[in-house]
Amino acid sequence: MNPTPVDAPGRERQDAYAVSAEFYDVLQAERDEARVRALYRDDVRGARVGVLDVGAGTGRVTLMSLLESRAPVHAVEPARSMRTPLMTRLASLSPELTKRVTVHPQLLEEAGLYGVADVAVCHNTVACLHPESRRALWPAVAEALVPAGVLLVQLPPARLPRHRTTLVLPTRTVGRHEYGGRMVTSADVDRIRTRFDYWVREDGRVLRRHDETFWMWPLSRPEMIAELRKEGFIALPERPDPSVLALRLA
Repeated sequence: MNPTPVDAPGRERQDAYAVSAEFYDVLQAERDEARVRALYRDDVRGARVGVLDVGAGTGRVTLMSLLESRAPVHAVEPARSMRTPLMTRLASLSPELTKRVTVHPQLLEEAGLYGVADVAVCHNTVACLHPESRRALWPAVAEALVPAGVLLVQLPPARLPRHRTTLVLPTRTVGRHEYGGRMVTSADVDRIRTRFDYWVREDGRVLRRHDETFWMWPLSRPEMIAELRKEGFIALPERPDPSVLALRLA
C-alpha cells in the first residue's frame, strides 16, 4: 500500500514509508500479487505502446506487466524506501525483461512522460493522495497516455467508516522470526486515519514493534468520474470487480 503519512499535509513526502517498506512484501505482497493479476492482467496483455504504473511501490504491477506483455513499462515511484525493493526485484530478472522497464524516481507530473503508454494503472495509490495531489495527477496521466489509452484506477473508499475497524494481517515466518501486524482505520473529520502496527516475534517473545500512520481521502465513483472527465477521460462499462474504475482517454 502506498499511502500518505500523517505528518505530510498537501504535497506528499517522497520517502514516507521507512517503516512499512520493511514489512510490506513480507505481510501483504503475496495477496496483492494475486489481486493485481485478477484486476489488470487482461488489459496489460493488450498493451502495444506501453504500460504506465503510477505509484509502483515494491513492483507488483510492474513485474506483472513485464511478464504478461511485450510492451515497455514505466514504473513511477518517488519514495526511495519503496523504490529500493522494486529495483532489487528488477535486478533479479533477465536482461530481456529489464531492458523494457524504466523506473522514474519522481512524481508523475515531474517525470516528463508524453505518449509513452496505452494502458495506465493506479493501484493502491489514489486513495492515499491528498485531493490537491490527486487532481494534479490526472493531467500528467493524460499526457503520458496516447489517444484512446485506458486508465485503470483502484477506487478510494466511497465514504468515511462509521466505526473503527481492525484488519489483522496474515503472519509470516522468516527463519526464527515471525512477522505480523494489523491495520486500524477510523474516521477523522473528512479523512480516514489508517494506522499500521507491526511486530516481530521469536518463540512468542516480541523482539520489535513499529507503527506508521497514514491518511486516506474518500471519494465516490461518480465524483471520480466527474473529476477525470475534466481531463478528457470517459468512463467505460463497470468491471466485474467494482473496486476498479476503467476509463478511456478521448
